Amino acid sequence: MAKRRANGEGTITKRKDGRYHAAAYVFRPDGTRVRKFVYGKTRSEVAEKLTELQEKTRQGIPAATSAMLLADYLTYWLAAVAAARLKPSTLTSYEIMARLYIAPQLGKKKLNRLSPADVRLFLAEFKNSCLCCLRGVDAGRTEDEQTCCAVGKCCRRRPSARTVQYVHAVLRSALQQAVREELIARNVAKIVETPTLERQEVRPLDRTEARMLLKAARDHRLYALWLLLVSTGLRRGEVLALTWQDIDLDKGQLRVRRNLQRIQRELVFGTPKTARSVRTISLPQKCVTALKFHREAQRRERASAGETWKPSADQPGGLVFTTPTGRPTDPRSLNRMLTVLCRRAHVRQVRVHDLRHTCASLLLAQGVDARTIMETLGHSTITMTLDTYAHVMDTTLKAAADRMDDALGQDEDEGDDGVAGVPARI
Repeated sequence: MAKRRANGEGTITKRKDGRYHAAAYVFRPDGTRVRKFVYGKTRSEVAEKLTELQEKTRQGIPAATSAMLLADYLTYWLAAVAAARLKPSTLTSYEIMARLYIAPQLGKKKLNRLSPADVRLFLAEFKNSCLCCLRGVDAGRTEDEQTCCAVGKCCRRRPSARTVQYVHAVLRSALQQAVREELIARNVAKIVETPTLERQEVRPLDRTEARMLLKAARDHRLYALWLLLVSTGLRRGEVLALTWQDIDLDKGQLRVRRNLQRIQRELVFGTPKTARSVRTISLPQKCVTALKFHREAQRRERASAGETWKPSADQPGGLVFTTPTGRPTDPRSLNRMLTVLCRRAHVRQVRVHDLRHTCASLLLAQGVDARTIMETLGHSTITMTLDTYAHVMDTTLKAAADRMDDALGQDEDEGDDGVAGVPARI
């Protein structure tokens, strides 16, 4: 006699139409249990879905249902789906968008009752809302304390177009998973048009400003870092995650293999932003010389630190740019350092990321082609490079037109009017 399954263990049955279905007890968001069904064309497919369902139940993750509140579904989606697919930094930003902006406004809507009109109205109101008031709702303060508008003093801070677009993208991604799980028939966020994003023109340092900044940084203990940012266009997290094993000073090359990010209160080493970001960059001779000096200075610094040189356990060995105690440099501290350097150099205040734009602009001004700049910066597509730096390509385009004149030379049928290809007047 076959052994009976235990209660809640799940069952797999073949249907009359040839498909298979399985059932198991799962948790609801409110903590109660309910029987949930999964379907598939083969027994193995259903068994795999059933195992996944049971594993979530063992972890205490509630199963999604079409009638659950959107706020509950977002919690489920972030914990069960997004956490397995997204990088920690991306997951953190998704959680912030869902907790601060989406759940307070749409969280009480049932998943299967959410309409395109709801999403469209939410985005319109969110776009024109006070940012401090939106965040204040989550701060746990009283109603009178949680908004600046409550006291009649609106700060007039509105979400940027990028933030509105990002909120829409998070909602669209969550609902798309609900479609895959057959909880809803359509993704209503996908129906609503994505808010237009006006690309803000980047304002990099020009050649004179870049030289002034590097001159002011000459005596800084991380001078090699600032020179690398301007010369190679590395991202902030990429330059802080470099190790001496990634740099070949004899060949004048460095390899980008990881990055460093601050996620909540921890410094986390991870993989670069995209597959294209893993790249090898040729170093200018000035960078090679600066790195050699920095390596010797780091050795002396380590020797003088003695027992106080205590790298953290989870950092890779041989970090190039560390604190005086050998620990990873907090990416946020670079912002403060750059503020001081800009003030000392008497140049306008820029972000660390603007040094990346400065590198691209200087390369374009020197006639370097867009493909080479794309590979240097680690952009995923050449379209991104061209769109971002189209406004600084005027000089390059003019030079290209002049070179075309040189290539074509003097036209044989040039008339007395001096216009090539146009016969002289009779």
